[in-house]
Amino acid sequence: MTTNLDLALTPEHTLPDDHGDAALAGRVWRPELGGPSVVAIRPDGVFDISASFPTMRDLCEAPRPAQALRDAKGEKLGALAEFLANIPSDTRDARKPWLLAPIDLQAIKAAGVTFAISMLERVIEERARGNPAAAAAIRGEIVRLVGEDFAKLKPGSREAAHLKEVLVAQGAWSQYLEVGIGPDAEIFTKSQPLSAVGTLMDAGIHPASTWNNPEPEVVLAVSQKGAIVAAALGNDVNLRDVEGRSALLLSKAKDNNGSCAIGPCLRFFDERFSLDDVRRMTVTLVVEGEDGFRLDGSSSLAKISRDPADLVAQMVNAHHRFPDGAVLFLGTLFAPVEDRDAKGKGFTHKVGDIVTIAAPQLGRLVNRMRHTDKCEPWEFGVGALMRNLAGRGLI
Repeated sequence: MTTNLDLALTPEHTLPDDHGDAALAGRVWRPELGGPSVVAIRPDGVFDISASFPTMRDLCEAPRPAQALRDAKGEKLGALAEFLANIPSDTRDARKPWLLAPIDLQAIKAAGVTFAISMLERVIEERARGNPAAAAAIRGEIVRLVGEDFAKLKPGSREAAHLKEVLVAQGAWSQYLEVGIGPDAEIFTKSQPLSAVGTLMDAGIHPASTWNNPEPEVVLAVSQKGAIVAAALGNDVNLRDVEGRSALLLSKAKDNNGSCAIGPCLRFFDERFSLDDVRRMTVTLVVEGEDGFRLDGSSSLAKISRDPADLVAQMVNAHHRFPDGAVLFLGTLFAPVEDRDAKGKGFTHKVGDIVTIAAPQLGRLVNRMRHTDKCEPWEFGVGALMRNLAGRGLI
């Protein structure tokens, strides 16, 4: 069977549709140097610009990152196709370079419950306890309060506060209500700096989990001062059974080896691509299993309840500092419920699943699912990066 992993070995299947006009940057592992380099991805090849920007953090902190990226000079390392073909761990030639996740020192954060419509449906289902008649009555009351379009419900508004009061009075309180329609967004730590995997790398699911799913999202790159400078695609791999046991197990459900995928590259904002493009973006998801299973889904950022700029402002402010900047997963509207095996059991991953997350202006992020202990172990941390860059005379 030809999978998206095979197709994604080509630049045309990996990069944004308008990649010839896009300001694209990535990171490449250079075996001969024993470490990574920041690269500009251009129509005529991949160029090492680490002499100007030793880390992606440095590029994101430039006054005009897109222009700085276009102006940066550097050694041409080869064609992008060569790097893409050398990523899969089971076929990689360790003597040749390969593409990495496009971030390094930034904190990796994520926003949860950012789509009120999906949050409200979860509360409705929880309250109804499987009774369709009860669900219809609760939904009818919500429609009476906020109208037919739940997406118009603004978190923190007077209408949202009133809706919360009604649901609490009905005994329908949920921990998701507070962050879903309250004034404060859920912003949590998804993973650690340098731990993310890139496109065509294996992504991790814990072998003890029996209910888990991909979460297709847009990821924003943010400077230390809170400026939103770039975007990429992300997969916030989630262990639903672990998180469902207790909200206090969120870090165990979210932060595992290989469980944070970002790529294929950072696209920096310029006159051709802006945050407004992100606000209008639809992110698609395809899961293809070795068992012939296929799942299709999508998430429209136009339906997000909290504006991306508002989420970033809740992440970076006078009370929350990130001297090396941060990246922020914006959340997803999509939650897979289609039965994969037994009726009523819903969706969960199987080892070998190929997950493709795509958007025309950001390209495609493709990962193969493996158990966390079978993915490449994360061993190159901040200390190793600093020693490597110092040894190369870059810092």
